[in-house]
Amino acid sequence: MDGTYGVGTSLPSESALCTEFDVSRGPVRQALATLRTEGLIVLSQGRPATVRSRDVAQTLDTFTPFSQWAQRTGRTPGSRTIEIARRRASGAAADALGLSPDDHVVQILRVRFLDDEPTMIERSTYIDEVGSLLFGFDTDSGSMTDYLTSRGVKFDAMEHVLDAVAADATDADALAIAQGAPLLRERRTSRTDAGEPFEYADDRYRPDLVTFSIVNSRTAEPRTLA
Repeated sequence: MDGTYGVGTSLPSESALCTEFDVSRGPVRQALATLRTEGLIVLSQGRPATVRSRDVAQTLDTFTPFSQWAQRTGRTPGSRTIEIARRRASGAAADALGLSPDDHVVQILRVRFLDDEPTMIERSTYIDEVGSLLFGFDTDSGSMTDYLTSRGVKFDAMEHVLDAVAADATDADALAIAQGAPLLRERRTSRTDAGEPFEYADDRYRPDLVTFSIVNSRTAEPRTLA
């Protein structure tokens, strides 16, 4: 990330990395696999890893909360909550969560930062039972996902939809960009281990700061939700 190894250059061999960090091959191979998943390196049989990119890529094959992902890539995460409110369900969130207009939800609007740079605006909607837990949490202190997990909420499955949108007035103000500027949008529905939806998120990223990486495997077993 800091340019010590430029794009197109090779990293040290596995044995050299084992010696440098005084670890076995297992942790070294796991670290290299993580870098490959993030799209930062290319691994070839019998050859040292080659640097592919230094772009910050959010991976979707496995879900990692924003704070964890930022720290893992050597960045400092931050948050600024604009609003947290309990209100009636409506719109896309109500549809995704299977709620009626009489049902209540908890909605949170936050700006997420990488190294003090506004990077993503997060619109999260939770069913009332789950979202109400967040009224006892400082939403500027870290990951809501980690906090909810610690309170027994199970993020078992997630559906992701990616597209591009133009920044509205709220987006533009929060991210310090021009209204109408393009943003990468990830819409996510989180489900329990019973298949019940409990979170709908509309996250909008600045494309000059973040890209997305999706890794597919021909051997992966298809998974369906009942």
